[in-house]
Amino acid sequence: MSEGAGETHDVLSDAGFLPVPSNNNSKQPSLENLKEKGGHVETEHKLVDLPDDVDQKLQNISVSLEPPDGGLRAWLVVLGAMASTFTTFGYVNAWGVFQEYYQQNTLKDSTPSNIAWIGSIQYALVFLPGLPIGRLFDLGYFRSILLAASALLILATFLIPECKEYWQFLLCQGLATGLACGAFFGPVTAVLAMWFKKRRSLALGLFATGSSIGGTVIPIAIKNLIPVIGFTWTVRIVGFILLAGLVLANLALKRRVPAAAHSEGVFNLQMFKPFRTPAFTVYCLSSFFIYLGFYTLLTYVSVTATSIGISESFSFYLVSIANASSGVGRVWAGLCGDKIGAMNVLVPFTALTGVMTCIWPFMRSNGALVAVVVLYGFSSGSYGALVSVPVIETLEQGDAGRDLGRRIGLLMTFLACGGLLGPPLSGIVFKTRGVEAMGIYAGCMIIFGVVLMCIPRFLVLKRRRNRGFPSNWVLSKV
Repeated sequence: MSEGAGETHDVLSDAGFLPVPSNNNSKQPSLENLKEKGGHVETEHKLVDLPDDVDQKLQNISVSLEPPDGGLRAWLVVLGAMASTFTTFGYVNAWGVFQEYYQQNTLKDSTPSNIAWIGSIQYALVFLPGLPIGRLFDLGYFRSILLAASALLILATFLIPECKEYWQFLLCQGLATGLACGAFFGPVTAVLAMWFKKRRSLALGLFATGSSIGGTVIPIAIKNLIPVIGFTWTVRIVGFILLAGLVLANLALKRRVPAAAHSEGVFNLQMFKPFRTPAFTVYCLSSFFIYLGFYTLLTYVSVTATSIGISESFSFYLVSIANASSGVGRVWAGLCGDKIGAMNVLVPFTALTGVMTCIWPFMRSNGALVAVVVLYGFSSGSYGALVSVPVIETLEQGDAGRDLGRRIGLLMTFLACGGLLGPPLSGIVFKTRGVEAMGIYAGCMIIFGVVLMCIPRFLVLKRRRNRGFPSNWVLSKV
């Protein structure tokens, strides 16, 4: 069956004009068959009469499936997306303040590495549930996912002050918080893709900016509130802030396109169908290597700052400076991504992230270290904003957006593995070879990931050329 005929059949099925076949071997009618049979179509199930105004209805369906790329409702969805990432990624990015407090107070009998596992599990679980959550999104679940994740995050946050033992913190702040935050990213990204196409990069850039705002504001608030009102009420105030953000997110976020009919269930081999596309597979591999070194600077920059004589009070703000700079980078990347292509922004600026990671341990003055942190934040923000755009757009092959949840979930699985292994591996290099070797190792991992990222760009341009579209290897929008 031709590609055009297949799309026609999908639209008819979604509109309720045709029954959905029970298996992939069912014979599906083509557009030509519809015309030849003059108003009805014969399938293996039964004879289905088509309405007289089928052409007009098909045209209306086509228009309704096209993203509006603006309007009050669409921008409210962006606002809700920013609120969601503020309360999830922004909150998770505040872990460094909790680590410092636990080492000095509640968990002072535990080793720093054991305490750090709470944060590592939290970071990993932000991405790891992406595949099953994405599959549930493709099956039509969205509102229930948001409500359940919101309730779990609020409950876990308010239970943190009640924790006394290490395993209690591990359950509440590691597992529960990580799982709750991880339920948001994939579905919210897919929903934004339903509302925006021409401005998709900008929408995703603004979405990612919420995490930068949260990663800047929440750590500073915690750092300054603990000496005044104590740890217990500080966490409760953070909980109320998260509650307000989550209420806004649940009210503003809305799915625009209904889910397509699926009969495969949640877990099956069809989940891995996107790996049949070489460009998609290589892009996911590149994200794994990039994330092996991506968080190393943020994790260890305070250590290097104090070692060259910078006060501990100022070194704390270096992470906030990086997060604030990344917010600017995310918006800028979104604007440029819509004009010149996401891959054309990702490749050079992620490479700059790798270079900054390599040279950061060699900075020996306050000004130089701040400059590197600002450049790192700006360039890394570009990757954080656009990392999912190639999966949604450039590498999409005829699925009409129906597998967005699955595609994004597979990508998030690779990001989770890289994010989980990255800081501990960098820590091993730090312990055995020193901070300079750690910086070079982490930076080279990022640069190697960028090299891999160039391969899917080449494959996409090659496919365009094979289809007869003129493509410039350097200047084409990808």
